[in-house]
Amino acid sequence: MTNHTNAGGRAPGLDLLRAGAILTVMLYHLASHGFALDGFGHHGWLGVDLFFVLSGYLIGWQVVRRYADGKHPDWPAFMLSRALRVLPAYLAVLGLYLTVPAWRETERLPPLWQFLTFTVNLFPDWDAARAYSHAWSLCVEEHFYLLLPPAAMLLARRPGPRKMLAVAALLVVGGMLSRDWTWQRSVAPHLGAGGDPGLAIKGYVERIYDPTWHRLDGLLAGVLLASVRAFRPAWWKHVLRHGPLVLVLGAACIAAVIAIDPLGRTGAVVQFPLAALGFAGLVAAVQSPRLPFARVRLPGCRQAALLAFSLYLTHRQVYAWLDERLDGMVAAAPLTAFVLYNLAALAVAALLYWSVERPALRLRDRLLAQRAARTLTAAPRPAPIRSRP
Repeated sequence: MTNHTNAGGRAPGLDLLRAGAILTVMLYHLASHGFALDGFGHHGWLGVDLFFVLSGYLIGWQVVRRYADGKHPDWPAFMLSRALRVLPAYLAVLGLYLTVPAWRETERLPPLWQFLTFTVNLFPDWDAARAYSHAWSLCVEEHFYLLLPPAAMLLARRPGPRKMLAVAALLVVGGMLSRDWTWQRSVAPHLGAGGDPGLAIKGYVERIYDPTWHRLDGLLAGVLLASVRAFRPAWWKHVLRHGPLVLVLGAACIAAVIAIDPLGRTGAVVQFPLAALGFAGLVAAVQSPRLPFARVRLPGCRQAALLAFSLYLTHRQVYAWLDERLDGMVAAAPLTAFVLYNLAALAVAALLYWSVERPALRLRDRLLAQRAARTLTAAPRPAPIRSRP
């Protein structure tokens, strides 16, 4: 994911959020390996929602700023950029899952065609096929990449804040109504006395948590934030001037999300849009000059942000592999095990980053530069200005 740049080359505040998102996800998954991480064990899924808001904001900015400048996005270049950003590392890890079953966090893998078509989140099998199941969020991202060009071109025909807000409201309200309808049929029957909590969780994950049409809130919030920055710069400056207040309001939204039971009806309906609103506030706040996040780079945040994608792809494999080889260490020496698990995850992610992800990004940059040069060369030159006789 490409960040806005500052004098140091990257935005410290956005790096901080990206690092926080991946560490939250890792702690969330560590809780299922015997570590006592109660808070993260219950609410670490919010790291993925933060990723969605960051992705919507950063990728949306690449698109809307072109329209704000009176230009049109280069959609083939956009797709090439996204493909080389995601596919090399994603397919490399998929190959590892296929060829080294001992590294899987669970034995059974969903069908290969689901990974190749990015439909793992549309046909989940929570009971049996859960290896590489965290690829569901990449499926949502890929669907976003495919939906963004036609949506942007449609909105650009008659641009205006009312039209954009109407579409956004339709998506948010439609998602809430859909999740409510789904909850009543897939979750509610298994709650309460005589119910089966396992079936309730299965229904929630497969029918509410994973499907793309229920997870657009974060991406949408990020795109709207980028649109405000591009089309309403005075509003954006106003938001940044009130960075501390925006930070408090965003944190309050996240606190409210944490207080809601995700399996309950209220959680199913409002948690995702509320989390999107809260994280959008954090994304704006960390760029405010009135807060230190826009200027001060905390140690390790840049490195964690750079490795975030590789960490996301590989950490569950690493944890499962260590379970087999460090049997009993988590109970006997939890702190030592915690350090070993995360150092191993960092080492494997660094290997994937430098061997696959980074070379692919360099190839992307070269191809995009060549395409830009060809486009500039092929552009028609203005006719010479001739003086009147």
